[in-house]
Amino acid sequence: MSQTPARRLKVTQIKSAHGRLRSHQACLRGLGLRRIRHSVIVPDTPEIRGMINKAYYLLKVEEL
Repeated sequence: MSQTPARRLKVTQIKSAHGRLRSHQACLRGLGLRRIRHSVIVPDTPEIRGMINKAYYLLKVEEL
């Protein structure tokens, strides 16, 4: 049995979370982002995609 490699996303915060909705700030924290130009690599799951979609205007996403 060969497993398909886990798909991953590189998520970068490009705008400040200051003054944004608390739920959008919580999504950034949940993704592990702390500041502008901070990047994290996360698995491509429906839960992660939902957090990205909620705060899409603060983020840049690249597929790895």
